[in-house]
Amino acid sequence: MPDEYAEEKIVNVAFLLREMARKQPYTRAVVCPLRQNRYKGLAYTHLTFRQLDRESDCLAHGLIRHGISRGTRTILMVRPSLEFFALTFALFKCGAIPVVVDPGMGIKRMLNCLSESKATAFIGLPLAHAIRICAPSYFKSLSTSITVGKRWFWRGPRLRDVRHTPWKPFPMAKTQKDETAAILFTTGSTGPAKGVVYTHGIFDAQVRQIKNRFDIKPGEIDLPTFPLFALFDPALGMTAVIPDMDPTKPARVNPERIIELILNHGVDNMFASPALLNRVGRYGETLNIKLPTLKRVISAGAPALPDNLERFSQMLEPETEIFPGYGATEAMPVSVMGSHEILGKTRQLSEQGYGICVGRVLPGLKVCIIQISDEPISQWSDDLVVPDGEIGEITVKGDLVTRQYFQRKREDLLSKIEESTSVWHRMGDLGWMDTEGRLWFCGRKSHRVITETQTLFTIPCEAIFNRHPQVFRSALVGIRPRPKQKPIICIELEKTHKKKNKKKITEELLELAKDSVLTQEIDTILYHKSFPVDIRHNSKIFREKLKIWAQARVR
Repeated sequence: MPDEYAEEKIVNVAFLLREMARKQPYTRAVVCPLRQNRYKGLAYTHLTFRQLDRESDCLAHGLIRHGISRGTRTILMVRPSLEFFALTFALFKCGAIPVVVDPGMGIKRMLNCLSESKATAFIGLPLAHAIRICAPSYFKSLSTSITVGKRWFWRGPRLRDVRHTPWKPFPMAKTQKDETAAILFTTGSTGPAKGVVYTHGIFDAQVRQIKNRFDIKPGEIDLPTFPLFALFDPALGMTAVIPDMDPTKPARVNPERIIELILNHGVDNMFASPALLNRVGRYGETLNIKLPTLKRVISAGAPALPDNLERFSQMLEPETEIFPGYGATEAMPVSVMGSHEILGKTRQLSEQGYGICVGRVLPGLKVCIIQISDEPISQWSDDLVVPDGEIGEITVKGDLVTRQYFQRKREDLLSKIEESTSVWHRMGDLGWMDTEGRLWFCGRKSHRVITETQTLFTIPCEAIFNRHPQVFRSALVGIRPRPKQKPIICIELEKTHKKKNKKKITEELLELAKDSVLTQEIDTILYHKSFPVDIRHNSKIFREKLKIWAQARVR
């Protein structure tokens, strides 16, 4: 951070980019596939840290000139690219507030989120502007629109018109740690899509936690397969190699392209959802492919099953680990655990129905397990906390935990608990703490099944059925109202088995259910061709949709 800002306690993630531009100016900051050429992805374009810092300066000057300044909520709809990075850091430098919505959530939900943000500026690709023009009622608050690319049938400047030339340093906005830095909308995979308010202090805390926990060094090369995580790379001094893929469909990624990028660029670090690890791991297992340059793999978005970790690990060097992380858009990361400990110690317990161990809580964060309740909790009390070993709702507080949603008072009441000057976030997840200080995940609170005799939790119950060699994954749902729900287990079979005797598989699964006290009450099995999953990571199962599907098939 420049000396002139040090005494004012200025916090802005863009300072980290400027610092890296000073320390390693000629190191590549962002690398993108150059697709418009005869090599079809074997050629790349890039910006060094110095170039990215200066390009974002040039854009920041232009954005100010067009009325986008400190506090301006600005919808940003640009694909992962050099322009995406430069624009995002330009907005941070201006003190503007990027509003980021995952377009994969569907047009209607996306439009509702964008309208809810009440943004006054819009920066997007031509297709995004076409949607804006065709649905004007959702964008009544807009006063500025900038097109990244060719302008079609609307007015407003293009990005090339905005960019200030020649370069001159941009006087960065002197933002404070509690000042809003961005609004990131959840995909709504486990509830309504909500705008999560990120402050500059939260971004700064996340960068510090990620750097310290994974011992990340400047100059490392990262392959981030989720765009928002890519934005951490320039702040960490890592080179971000952007994959040629649809980030909304990681389960359908072309494994050859991912492997090509890792080998061509000597990638050290990779961020991927369990669905992508599964896809690439199966391909690598078939062809016996090795990825010797990778020294860590970070996974998030959904629980990573041990079989998935074991399969992908076969492509790595023996000392290299996969680190499944636990967290949410509202609090990320909370805990992490290495694959060596998972495969060597906790896997067997997970398969017996203890839940999925998501590791030890990161330094500076506080996690407590509280009594399960669907009602708001206005004030924190230690009486809410359950004893170690008992399943309850996971709550967390700390400097990287968001304090509120954007104009969602009801959701704030249901998800936040006030405690003097701090705020606890209710994760909406159920879990327990073991005697070694490890956190275990047992499923979403809203997905628990309450029968007349007991409460069933999704992850522990599903683990019993997942033992069957022909089961790819399972999902517990409850039909009929609580507290008299009937538990149903939905099964998605492995696609590698061409001939499936479902009658025999059903008999074997019911035997597995009888052998565990967790699942003895489950006597109905339904087979689903392909589970509906979340848009962002293609890993979280849409149990709400499966529940409706199951209700139509069980009387």
